[in-house]
Amino acid sequence: MRPTNAALTIWVSFALAIGLALTQTDSYDVRESTVEGVHNALYSDLTSCRSIVESFIARIEAYNPAINTIITLNPNALSIAEEKDYTLAAGNTTGALFCIPVLLKDNYDTSDMHTTGGCLDLADSQPTVDAPVVAALKNAGAIILGKTNLHELALEGLTVSSLGGQTINPYDHTRTPGGSSGGTGAAVAASFAVFGTGTDTVNSLRSPASANSLFSVRPTRGLISRAGIIPISFTQDAIGPIARNVHDLALALTVMASVGYDPDDNATALTPSSLIGQDYSAALYNGSLQGVRFGLVEGFFNRTASNETTPVNQVFDDMTAALTSAGATVVPITSNIFNSTAISNAYDTQRLEFRQDMDTYLSQASLQGTRPSTLNDLYSSGKYLVIPSQYSYVNTALVSSTGNTTYTGIKFGIQNLTVALEDTFKADSLDALIYPEQANLVVKIGSPSQSGRNGILAAVTGSPVVTVPAGFSPSTANAPLGVPIGMEILGLPWTEAKLLNMARLIAEVNRVRRMPKSTEAAVESAQLVGVPKILPDTKDIPKVYPIGIL
Repeated sequence: MRPTNAALTIWVSFALAIGLALTQTDSYDVRESTVEGVHNALYSDLTSCRSIVESFIARIEAYNPAINTIITLNPNALSIAEEKDYTLAAGNTTGALFCIPVLLKDNYDTSDMHTTGGCLDLADSQPTVDAPVVAALKNAGAIILGKTNLHELALEGLTVSSLGGQTINPYDHTRTPGGSSGGTGAAVAASFAVFGTGTDTVNSLRSPASANSLFSVRPTRGLISRAGIIPISFTQDAIGPIARNVHDLALALTVMASVGYDPDDNATALTPSSLIGQDYSAALYNGSLQGVRFGLVEGFFNRTASNETTPVNQVFDDMTAALTSAGATVVPITSNIFNSTAISNAYDTQRLEFRQDMDTYLSQASLQGTRPSTLNDLYSSGKYLVIPSQYSYVNTALVSSTGNTTYTGIKFGIQNLTVALEDTFKADSLDALIYPEQANLVVKIGSPSQSGRNGILAAVTGSPVVTVPAGFSPSTANAPLGVPIGMEILGLPWTEAKLLNMARLIAEVNRVRRMPKSTEAAVESAQLVGVPKILPDTKDIPKVYPIGIL
């Protein structure tokens, strides 16, 4: 006798409840998890979505106190995971990121969590809609696990903020994790999520990837909508993923770029129609380094011997040898146009665009909660942390605008630099430029700034860059594995697929990614009935630099 629809519904609900009860106590080892690995375990009935999420949360609870990467955990994460278990039991697993835990840098607008930029004065700022790229991740099935710490308003690379405190590098607890997306970098390195997101105005996706032995991609300007992201510079801002392997990076990029044209970020109108809906994962397969021509940018190295610079130079000597052995040609690029300090001094647009962009963001109707309405109001409140090297920057930004007479000249200079960059590619028949993200090791906690970084070239020209782990410095008592060192691979506009393919090939001939010793032990997941907010009481947050009113 065939059961009635009502009886069948009751039976299915009972079976699902029993299945969930049985799987919720299962422990899933999330260390170095990949999208494919999570899906294999999930679709093989080895675990449940709730168990996966619980395991990541348990890992955060175990290791976050030592490295301080998380500002807020998503209070709905477990209920969302349970909904996905019911969906899975019903045979519906749509979405390339189904049940994949993801962490967002806390300058991405989220309708279910505050978006703070790491700033005490934005602690109660609540978007009512998700940023388009957040909506794309959710639509692909991802579970937004929480929000990560960042350098205050993403304005430096030390990852210290008035709301989140100082994030620690998991490979060396005496060093910063890079930044400004250092919370994401440290969290992904410690396996707090499968991958995470960041933003990049000068270095901020690539710096934490380099400092945490990770992969990242800064896309061509216009490939991914920046709407719903706390801004700094329309010219230089970019957003993208940070991951432990190239395959997850490519999949994350595919989903994030799926937003396509967005009228709220008109730079997206630049994306060629042929790239709409591009599957960057498909670009990873086949290919060879045989015959690939890399330009090694000599001006982005510090050849002065020291404990902080010599390890970087040695790693790149080894990388050059590995690429050559794989059949690639490495061409020295000695043009004096490739000088990061000179490029930054001449063409950095942040000071001129920051105030206007922030005023527009803070005044939008989609924000609720107590918050300042202008950048000047924010900096007049004293509820922020500005390190000494930022005082001049902020003072200038508060009185500057795109109406300044120097702005037109800077934009014209950027056009000339972009032409010179493309000319270098053509003159030497290059496939990509390569260079260290940072000419020295990531700096120690308490340093005045994140010195020696080379991200400005891509930032002002809008060029795509993929960052790959290049090696480690020698082992020390503070850094048992050494300090991670990363390499940037810069290409011409819209060549993300080509760069990702190169990154995969380089990762295969130079396998250097290792998880941090400090977080390498497995963690047993606990039965969690809710997800508490993880941010500590702000009165207990250590302030590395004094807070002052400008």
